[in-house]
Amino acid sequence: MTEDKAAPVSGSILVVGGGISGLTTCLEAAEVGYEVFLVEKNPYLGGRVAQLNQYFPKLCPPSCGLEINFRRIKDNRKIRVFTLGEVEKVDGTLGNYDVTIKLSPRYVNENCTCCGDCEAACETEISSDFNFGMNKIKGAYLPFEMAFPARYVISSQIIGTDDAERCKEACKYDAVDLDMEAKTINLKVGAIVWATGWEPYDAAKIDNLGFGKYQNIITNMMVERLASPNGPTKGQILRPSDSKQPESIAFVQCAGSRDENHLTYCSYICCMASLKHVTYIRERYPDAKIYIFYIDIRTPGYRYEKFYKKIKEDKNVFFIKGKVAEVNENPDSKNITVVAENAVTGEKIKQEVEMVVLATGMQPTTKDVKLPADLKYNEEGFIINDFEKGGMFAAGCANKPADVVSSNQNATGMALKAIQTLVRR
Repeated sequence: MTEDKAAPVSGSILVVGGGISGLTTCLEAAEVGYEVFLVEKNPYLGGRVAQLNQYFPKLCPPSCGLEINFRRIKDNRKIRVFTLGEVEKVDGTLGNYDVTIKLSPRYVNENCTCCGDCEAACETEISSDFNFGMNKIKGAYLPFEMAFPARYVISSQIIGTDDAERCKEACKYDAVDLDMEAKTINLKVGAIVWATGWEPYDAAKIDNLGFGKYQNIITNMMVERLASPNGPTKGQILRPSDSKQPESIAFVQCAGSRDENHLTYCSYICCMASLKHVTYIRERYPDAKIYIFYIDIRTPGYRYEKFYKKIKEDKNVFFIKGKVAEVNENPDSKNITVVAENAVTGEKIKQEVEMVVLATGMQPTTKDVKLPADLKYNEEGFIINDFEKGGMFAAGCANKPADVVSSNQNATGMALKAIQTLVRR
């Protein structure tokens, strides 16, 4: 009697999303011999991690984790990367999917050496999406210093203008190709992993917290960019109205989270993100007063709890258990008064600070725009994994709110699930 053994069948894996979850899924599958197609809608890989100043558990800069992953992708012939790509259609069944992908033009080809001559020649400035609109960049730009692929992008906003022609004329390597057009490619794959990630909840929707109305109210992800050496202020955390070094800052936790009018769930990472931001401020302004308004402080795990206890020992950090009801601006100083009720004492608090940070939660990118595939979602827009059906899986924050460590662990599991789809028993 012979024993049936698992035997690999011909097939490839498609990973949609080039953030930390997508990178992990891609590498785990490719490094055991499977062909992987990686599709990312941005002109670069790295996702939200690329926008951080530091990330847990070791408070490393993004280069710490992304650089080695980019090198592994570059060196692996089993991986094909498509940036500026979006999935338009998925047909077929598990083990045999037909996928249509639209690729938008970069207007810069593989000849690019990142010399920067096109950027220098460009006169038009556009808003920086990477920095959440806090500064302007040239219409010809490198997304960030260690961007992968290491290639400039010509914004579609300047195509057809004299500026675009100046960029082309400035390039001595014939890398600027203004005739590039969008194109469609078709892939046949056996399994698909959706690592489509998350986006910060739109703080402007939270009427009582003043974002967009008062200049000195910003979000947690904006703090990450301000603190980053490659951010709009080159690592200085300055209040927007006058570029002053703030002497007092308030953090408003659960800004829109655990709220039936916005995000009904806890986003898992917000408390730890704010505690991390306290360390950013402490490094720069050791005497600044910091006020943290919270419903509950959630620090999952021994290491995070230890981090929280260390922050609590700082005599200039004040924790106030109470949901913020409103904020008001002093029109002369541009300072912000935060109004809340202390849930412990019942006292109404009015705390004036020079800057406010809203700890907004994470919303799946699939919340409002669903993917062109047969997938199930929960009421908040996260993809529900149907392991019994198989074939297509959601990894990382496409499935649930998670930090980098949890996302990596989950992505490794989804790589295995995808591989199992390609194995005939």
